[in-house]
Amino acid sequence: MTVVATPLYAGLLALLFIYLTMQVVRARTAHGVSVGDGGEKSVVKAMRVHSNCAEYVPIGILLLGLAELQGMPVWLVHIVGVVFTAGRVLHAYGFGSTPQVVPARVWGMYLTVGSILLLALANIGHAIL
Repeated sequence: MTVVATPLYAGLLALLFIYLTMQVVRARTAHGVSVGDGGEKSVVKAMRVHSNCAEYVPIGILLLGLAELQGMPVWLVHIVGVVFTAGRVLHAYGFGSTPQVVPARVWGMYLTVGSILLLALANIGHAIL
């Protein structure tokens, strides 16, 4: 089976990751911090937004790709991919804003964790049935 939908979301989320990487670079440059956070709250925040993306995106993309490989209908892969991607964007926006946009952050996590849970169950179900 060919994977046709997952690469779209992997690419979009890679672009988000690059954007968040540049936010860390900008924050470090603005405060003259070469390594670490230099005790600067804005650098810490940029690093945590970036790290959060790095923590959740790999498992989401892996599960999405495995579900697609196991025969999940492409239309459903797209729905889950859109929901997962929207969750990551909402979370990055909500968490990265000053002040934080708490509803965006919360909904971003709901969408992210909900997508991962759905994909985990789908993969487990397909593997044992």
